[in-house]
Amino acid sequence: MDLRRIILARYALFLALALAFSLAIAGRIVYIQFTSADKWEGQIKMLENKTEIIQGNRGNILSTNGRVLASSVPFYEIRFDLGAPGVKEVFNKEVDNLATELTKVFPDRSRWEFKKQLQQAYAKSARYHLVHPRKINYDELQRVKTFPIFNRGAYKGGFIVEQEYIRYTPHGSLAYRTIGIMNKGAFGGLHGSVGISGIEGMYEGFLRGKEGVSLRQNLSGRWVNISTVEPEAGKDVVTTIDIYLQDVVENALRKQLVKSNAEYGTAILMEVKTGKIRAIVNLGLQNGNYTEIYNYAIGHEGCTEPGSTFKLLTTIAALEGSKADTSDVFDIEDGKWRIYDKTIYDSDYGHGHHGEMSFREIFERSSNVGIAKMVDHYFKGREKDFIDRLYNLGLNRPLGLGFRGEASPYVKYPTDKTWWGTSMAYISHGYELQVSPLQILSYYNAVANNGKLMKPMFVEAISNNGERIKEFKPEVLKNSICSKETLGKVQALLEGVVERGTARSLKSKQYSFAGKTGTAKVLDLQSGYSHRKYRASFAGYFPADNPKYSCMVVISEPKGAFYGGSVAGPVFREIADCVYATDLSLDVGEITENTENTENKAPNIFNGLVNETMLVCNELGIEASLADKEADFIYAMSQGEKLELKPRRLVKNQMPNVLGMGASDAIFLIEKAGMKAKLKGVGKVLKQFPEPGANCRNGQLVYLDLN
Repeated sequence: MDLRRIILARYALFLALALAFSLAIAGRIVYIQFTSADKWEGQIKMLENKTEIIQGNRGNILSTNGRVLASSVPFYEIRFDLGAPGVKEVFNKEVDNLATELTKVFPDRSRWEFKKQLQQAYAKSARYHLVHPRKINYDELQRVKTFPIFNRGAYKGGFIVEQEYIRYTPHGSLAYRTIGIMNKGAFGGLHGSVGISGIEGMYEGFLRGKEGVSLRQNLSGRWVNISTVEPEAGKDVVTTIDIYLQDVVENALRKQLVKSNAEYGTAILMEVKTGKIRAIVNLGLQNGNYTEIYNYAIGHEGCTEPGSTFKLLTTIAALEGSKADTSDVFDIEDGKWRIYDKTIYDSDYGHGHHGEMSFREIFERSSNVGIAKMVDHYFKGREKDFIDRLYNLGLNRPLGLGFRGEASPYVKYPTDKTWWGTSMAYISHGYELQVSPLQILSYYNAVANNGKLMKPMFVEAISNNGERIKEFKPEVLKNSICSKETLGKVQALLEGVVERGTARSLKSKQYSFAGKTGTAKVLDLQSGYSHRKYRASFAGYFPADNPKYSCMVVISEPKGAFYGGSVAGPVFREIADCVYATDLSLDVGEITENTENTENKAPNIFNGLVNETMLVCNELGIEASLADKEADFIYAMSQGEKLELKPRRLVKNQMPNVLGMGASDAIFLIEKAGMKAKLKGVGKVLKQFPEPGANCRNGQLVYLDLN
C-alpha cells in the first residue's frame, strides 16, 4: 500500500471517529432534553436555592451641609430553629417565660398566643419559624437576645437573626417627594429595594452599589450564608437642599394651607446665580392632614394654567417681538372686554379705577383686559409670531430635570385644532396652556439673574466615605432670555408690583423684593371654569437690587380669600423674612429715603435658653415677644425692630436640635432629654450625631462638633 492510501485511510478513520463522537454527543443531548429534563431542572433550582443575592448597603441622600435626608437603617427579622438539639433540652421549661418576654417587644400578641404558636412550631420541629412579622431595630434586638432560650445563642438556643436594610428618613416627610420613594425590585421582583421616583430613582445607579453573592449551606441542621462575592456599598448623593430653609418653607406653606383649608400647595426656593433648589415643599390634603403626597412643583398634576404670573412671559414676548413699550396707554374701559363670543374681566371689575392706563399700570395692577388688549393690538394677524416668541423662551419644552414623572408643558399653537380667535388673548393672562410651577419660577429666576436661564439643580455631588468623587456644576439653559433693555423694563415692572401694585400690602421696610401675583380659576372639564375654585400664586425674588433667592408659591383651591396677593404672597413674605433673619450674606441696602437706621434692627440670635435670651434682650434694649412663657428653649425670628421668640419643645425619644447653640446650652438641653454629650472643638455646635429629630434613648451618647 503506497503512502497516499495510508494517509487517506487514516484521515477517513479520523473523520469516522469524529462523526461518531458528534453523534454520541447529539444523542446524549436529545436524551437529556426529553428523558432527564425534570431531573436537571431540579438540580438547577437546588443550586439557585443555595445561592442568594446580597444587596450592598444603599448610599445616603444628604442635604447640602451633610445632614442625612434618607439612609438605610438595619432592621432584623427574628426566626427560631425549634429542631435544634439544645432547644429540646429547655423548651418545655422555658416556653412560658419566653412567651411573656416576647409580648414586651411585640405587644399586639398575648402571652397565650405566643405560647400556642411556639408549641405548634415545636411539635413540627420547625427549623426556620418566624417569631413575628414585624422587623425590630437594633435596640430591640439587644433585648430579644436576653430572652429565655434565645440567650443560649444560635446553636444551643436556635436563635436566628435575618438582617435587612430599610430606608429611613430622619426628618419625616420633609422634602419626601423630591427625595423619592422605593419599591421592591425594578419589576416587582425580590432583589432588594429600588428607587422609583425623585432623587432615589434618578441616582439609583450611584445609590444601590454592587450586589454580592452568598452560598447557603446546611451546617449541623442549620442553613447559614457564606459570602462568595462581597457586596459593594452605594455612594452618597449630596443634594442642594438646605434643611433649615426647607423647614422654614414648609412651616410657612403649611400654616397658610391650614388657614385657607386649601386642596394643596407647593413652594420652591431657588438660588439665583446657580439654580440650586434650596427648598421644595409639596403638601396635599390627605385624611385631614397636609403631607407630601405628590410633587406638584414638577409633576403632571401641578402642571396647570398659571394665571397672572404668566404675564411676565407675555410682557417679555411683547417687548421683544413688537414696538410695545411700558409707557404705551390702553383703554381698559370698565374692566370688561368682549372679544368674539367671550368676555374677559378684571379682578376688580365693578369697582375701582379703570379707563386709560399705561402698560406699566396694567402690569402692576394685573389687568387681564389691559394685557389682552395690548397683545391683540401688537400681534393680531401674526399670532404665530407671538407664540414663537414663547417657544423661543423654551416654554414648550420640559426642563429635562431627569425626574420620572416630570410634566411636559403645553402652549397651544395657531395651527392646533383647539386654537380659537380668543386663544391669544387668554394665553396672554395665563389660560389655555399648562406650565409647572418650577418652570414659571425658572423664568423669574432668569430675570433676577440678568437674563441667564439656569437649569434647576437638585444634586451637587456624589460622595464616597465623606469624599466628593463627582461634582455637578450649574447648567445654563439659555444665556439670555431677552435683551438688556427688555430685562431692565421687566425688572422695574416686577418691583412696581410690590411698590404700588397688587402686592403692595406685602412690602417690607427692611428689604426690597420684586414679584408678581397670580389668581387663576380652576378648570372643570365638565362644567368649565369655576367661579368658586381658584389657584393663588406668587413668584418673585429678593433682594430686588441684588437678588440671591427666587421663590414660587402656589396654593390651590383656598377657601375664603383666594387672590394671589392675599393667600400666596404672605407665604412668600414669611419665607423671605426668615431667610433674612439668618442669612448674613444678604445685603439689604437702602430701601427708601425714610428707611430706618439699620442699627435699630433686631440682630440675629441662634437657638438658646429663654432666660438667657431675655436677659440679653433686656440688657441691649431689644424688644422681644415670647408666645409661650413656660418654654425653656426657643429660637428667635427677627420681625423688624422686634424679636419673636418661638418655643422649641423636647419630644420624648426624639433627638433635640442643638445646631447653632453654644456648648453649655447644648449640653443642658441634651442632658435634660436624658442623654450625654461628647464635645469636639470650641464655639457653637456645627454638627451633631445623631441628627436632630432622630430616634433616641435614655443614656445615649450624642457627639457634637463645634466650630
